[in-house]
Amino acid sequence: MLLSEIASRLGIALKGSDMEISGVNTLADASESELSFLANPKYAPQLETTGAGAVLVSADQALDSKSCLISANPYLDFARAVQLFAKPQGSFEGMSPLAFVHEDASIDPSASIAPFVFIGRGAKVGARVRVFSGSYIGEDCVVDEDVIIYPNCSLMAGTMVGKRVILHAGTVLGSDGFGFAQAASGMTKFPQIGRTVIEDDVEIGANTTIDRAALGETRVGQGTKIDNLVQLGHNVRVGRNCIIVSQVGIAGSTTLGNGVVLAGQVGVAGHINLGDGCRIGAKSGVGKDVPPGQDLSGIPVMSHGSFLRTSAIMPKLPDMKRRLGKLEKELAALREELANKGK
Repeated sequence: MLLSEIASRLGIALKGSDMEISGVNTLADASESELSFLANPKYAPQLETTGAGAVLVSADQALDSKSCLISANPYLDFARAVQLFAKPQGSFEGMSPLAFVHEDASIDPSASIAPFVFIGRGAKVGARVRVFSGSYIGEDCVVDEDVIIYPNCSLMAGTMVGKRVILHAGTVLGSDGFGFAQAASGMTKFPQIGRTVIEDDVEIGANTTIDRAALGETRVGQGTKIDNLVQLGHNVRVGRNCIIVSQVGIAGSTTLGNGVVLAGQVGVAGHINLGDGCRIGAKSGVGKDVPPGQDLSGIPVMSHGSFLRTSAIMPKLPDMKRRLGKLEKELAALREELANKGK
């Protein structure tokens, strides 16, 4: 693909000569026929040494010695450039005779159903959906158009998936929530009879689990992106365009507003609300409501600035304890000396 064509598709300017581009790569590894980019100033020195034939950069980083695509947002535009070269995974098309599709299920003719897929009674699979091997789509599930379901995903009965959703390998939607009532004889299961709803343009990482609601629904809002190994409990509601990073756990009946960011390994207690636009730092524990727009970190969470100051003090605590002990002994000695002088 010509560099000028890439510029045209991305709607950005080309500075320097046109050339044929065969792919994309990092500054360190790119060849003379590949396009690279600079978004993090940390890697700016590599611009002078890169073997890339062309680079996508901001205007102030453009070189005279190399063809450049000029962007106001290099990271975003490079992501769009990568899409031009990315090859979709899987080559299977059509309906495999090795898949089980219930006679009462509805499958759009344009959908691709790979071998060893199970699609249950009353399920509906929309146009251009791709379902990879080993996946289970239970009774009365609805999978809207242009969805990709990678291998070994499980959609339990009644799960609803919107348009252009991507489910990575091992995703489980609609598993039973963790609900039990205490009885004299032990724990009694609270049947989970709600459903899980995933809105349009959501992406869910590998081995993430999202429980069905006990009553009502668990819902993930439009445009939200969820990383690998995340757990959302029953009746959790996630707003639009949230980012939930790996190993986050959210307990039941908690609500996230729009644009919430949860960094890796954040734990969120049940039955609380996180307001629009709040951001929670890695390994934090959230046990109470968070107002909109807050940046919090720590266990329990505090303002991010307070967390940073506290973290800076922590390594000094052993020395501070020794010094405090010494001061206490000196103070006791002074008090004893003053008391003796007063006699």
